[in-house]
Amino acid sequence: MTASDLLVLVALVLVVVAVVVVVVAVVLVRRIQAAPQPPAVLPEEDPAVVAERERHEAALRSARVAVDEATVELERARAQTVAAQAEATAARTEAERVRVAAREEADQLRQRARRQADQDAEQALAQARRTGEQEQQRVLSEARERLAELERREQRLDERERRLDEEVERLAERDRRLAAGETELAERSAAVAEVDQERRRELERVAGLTAEAAKGELVESIETAAKREAAILVRDIEADARSTAELRARALVVDAIQRVASEQTAESVVSVLHLPSDEMKGRIIGREGRNIRAFESVTGVNLIIDDTPEAVLLSCFDPVRREIGRLTLEKLVLDGRIHPHRIEEVHDAARQEVERLCLRAAEDALVEVGITELHPELVAHLGRLRYRTSYGQNVLKHLVETAHIAGIMAAELRLDPTVIKRCAFLHDIGKALTHEVEGSHALIGADLARKYGEADVVVHAIEAHHNEVAPQTIEAVLTQAADACSGGRPGARRESLEAYVKRLERIEEIAGGKAGVEKVFAMQAGREIRVMVRPDEVDEIGSAVLARDVAKQIEEELTYPGQIRVTVVRESRATEIAR
Repeated sequence: MTASDLLVLVALVLVVVAVVVVVVAVVLVRRIQAAPQPPAVLPEEDPAVVAERERHEAALRSARVAVDEATVELERARAQTVAAQAEATAARTEAERVRVAAREEADQLRQRARRQADQDAEQALAQARRTGEQEQQRVLSEARERLAELERREQRLDERERRLDEEVERLAERDRRLAAGETELAERSAAVAEVDQERRRELERVAGLTAEAAKGELVESIETAAKREAAILVRDIEADARSTAELRARALVVDAIQRVASEQTAESVVSVLHLPSDEMKGRIIGREGRNIRAFESVTGVNLIIDDTPEAVLLSCFDPVRREIGRLTLEKLVLDGRIHPHRIEEVHDAARQEVERLCLRAAEDALVEVGITELHPELVAHLGRLRYRTSYGQNVLKHLVETAHIAGIMAAELRLDPTVIKRCAFLHDIGKALTHEVEGSHALIGADLARKYGEADVVVHAIEAHHNEVAPQTIEAVLTQAADACSGGRPGARRESLEAYVKRLERIEEIAGGKAGVEKVFAMQAGREIRVMVRPDEVDEIGSAVLARDVAKQIEEELTYPGQIRVTVVRESRATEIAR
């Protein structure tokens, strides 16, 4: 209720009160007038009658005075009512003005709010668009990675199918050879029986012996020959067993390596981040180098900004920290806001993202190898090996490859592959702590596995795979063999350029120092040597001897991964010109 309405209400109340007073006064006057008038006072009148008449006159006068006062009060109330109405009118006018002003101000506020809301909506839309683009890029990147992984797996399946077909063909060919051998053996047995019969008849004719005597002599002769043949057979069997065991072991290792198709990527201590423009370098450096100092202090990664257009280098020997720093700088460049406080926030987010990536890589490796029920702390340590390299070989992929090779060897030897694959997969777990704990990674890994409840056979295989502890179980021996196969296969680990050049030079010197050699060519990164000899000095037999001597000397003097093929080329040319 407004002030004008309150004034009007008060005025109405006063008017009602005045009207009531006037009505009461009029009623009193009429009652007095209606009362019987006493007669005029006469000398003989009774004093009581006179007193009654005077009382009536006094009451009449009081009523007239009350009427007059009520009339005055009524006039005053009318005047107050008029004033109240005037004030109410003024109040209504003022209220109308205030209402109009409030409405105008509300319209202005509404317009400003609408403009502010439009601006906020545009900003939110832009932010949402940026977030959507980033999310789209992340999803596309993950989709590409999964597609590449599917393609690699499909290639491995095709390769395995091809090898299985070759194995089937090889087994069929062996069956055919066995059938032919059985036929030949039957023919030879028949021939031997015929010769035996002929010999028996000849003996009977020449010696003129009785059947019993000839039989005794024949038995003695056969016994002597059988003993000699048995001795020869035993010697041949022993020699064949030695050669077959070595060949079988070599075939087992080679088959295990060939059946594992693993990829290999080379890591370094420097990561390159491409920038949208060179202007971003100034923002990364900051005023008086404030941003770059804050970045290096928070991440522990050295930031190298040189003359390379639209690119910066991140250098750190710890691969996990280097990856966290790279993600931090990438997010800062995409966001555009680069200052010390923002660097700390983005670094925390990047660190959590790298931890998630490491955990997912470890889980994928466990799924690929087929190992379950591994302690969560060991899974976390395995994930850190995603960014750890050894001589250029990724340690986590090396563990997966070693586990596959060990499992194949165990299956060929009719052993349980589950435990052996677990030993091989965990043998380099200590490399996840080599930056934090002193000592050999084999012993560190054994302590770590023992701490988290791994079996004694697994712990022993880990601590014995580099002979810090003498291997005492078949699991430890197979872990050593699988580790050597994975690390020593061609292309697994890179070597320095200087050592590579020296090895090639020494190979050419060894072959070039032989008699009769004309030219030497090291081919296929030193895995094959072509030795050109002079045909008038080296014959065919000499070529074979030369190839064997060169290969033997290379085996004795050099250390190299894989194998080196030595090929001696001897040719004679006759040239004539037709004119």
